[in-house]
Amino acid sequence: MKKIVNKKRALEIIKNFSRSKVLVIGDIMVDHFIWGKVSRISPEAPVPVVDVHSDNLMLGGSTNVLNNVYSLGGKVCGTGVIGVDDMGERLLEEFRKRQIDTDGIIREAGRPTTLKTRVVAHSQQVVRFDRESRKPIESDSIERIIAYIRAIQNGLGAIVISDYNKGVVTKTLLDGIRDIISERNIVVCVDPKQSDFSVYQGFHIITPNHYEAGRAIGVEIRNLHDLISAGKTLLDQFDFKALLITRGEAGMSLFEKDGKTTHTTFPAEAKEVFDVTGAGDTVIGVFALCVASGATFREAAAIANHAAGIVVGKVGTATITQDELRRVL
Repeated sequence: MKKIVNKKRALEIIKNFSRSKVLVIGDIMVDHFIWGKVSRISPEAPVPVVDVHSDNLMLGGSTNVLNNVYSLGGKVCGTGVIGVDDMGERLLEEFRKRQIDTDGIIREAGRPTTLKTRVVAHSQQVVRFDRESRKPIESDSIERIIAYIRAIQNGLGAIVISDYNKGVVTKTLLDGIRDIISERNIVVCVDPKQSDFSVYQGFHIITPNHYEAGRAIGVEIRNLHDLISAGKTLLDQFDFKALLITRGEAGMSLFEKDGKTTHTTFPAEAKEVFDVTGAGDTVIGVFALCVASGATFREAAAIANHAAGIVVGKVGTATITQDELRRVL
C-alpha cells in the first residue's frame, strides 16, 4: 500500500468523496437473506431443516454498487429497470430514504424486480433461489435510460456499468453511452458478466474476476504467469486503458495500457469471515468514486483493495463507511 499511495494522499482522495459524482447503470436487484440454524435433518427428505430467526432485504446488483458509493459519502445516482411489483416499490422506498434520485429507475410491466433469496445457517449458504427475467429490456426502456444519462451528465466524474447479464446492458445501450461520453472527460468502469468482452470495447477500465478474465480469452488462469499473460492479452485485444482483475482471497491485479502491472493482496483485516458476496460491487464502486475524486488508477485500485478487505469480513451484501476505510489506512 505504501508503495502505491501513502496515507496522506489516500485521506486527500477520501476528503474529495463528498464533491464527486458517480452514475451507476445496470441490473438492479434485491438481495434477500434468511438467517437461521440447522440442528436436524428433515424426515421427509435428506435435507437440513433451517430454524429461521431473522431475515432482511438489501440492495443488490447495480444498486449495491450505488449503495457503496452512497455509504462513502459520494454523490450518486442510478439507472436501470425494475418491475411493477411490491418489491420494486420497496426498492424505490430505499432510494427515497437515502434521498437518491429515482428518475432513472424505469418500471416495466410483466418483468419482475430481480430478487435473490439466500438461506444462511451458521454463516454458510444453504441454498439460493432467484426470481428474475434475463430477457433484454424493451427498446423504450433503453431510450429512457439514455435520455436520463444525457440529462444528468454534467458534473459526472465516473460512470459504472454494472452488468449482471440480466438484460439491461445491451449493445444498443452501450453504444448510446459511448456516444454521450465521446466528447466528455468521464471515466467509464465496467463490471462484466458477458463472456464476449468486445461489447465493452473502448471503455476505460474493466474489472472481471480471474474466472471471467480467463473465459473471455478461452484460457484457464492457474498461476501468476497465466494471469499476467491474460491481462496483457485483454488490454491489447479490447483497447481498455486499464484492467483490474479480482482474484478472490489473493487480492487484485491492475494492468495499465502503459505496461505497468500492480498486484495487491488483502490486508490483515480480512481474516475471520471470507464472504465474497457483493465484494466486486464494492471494488468497482470505490474505484469509480476514487477516480472521480482525482485518484490515478493505481491509487484507486489500492484504496478499493482495502475496501474489499473490509467487506469480505462481513457476511452478506455489505457496504463500508469512510470511518472504516480511514481506520484500515
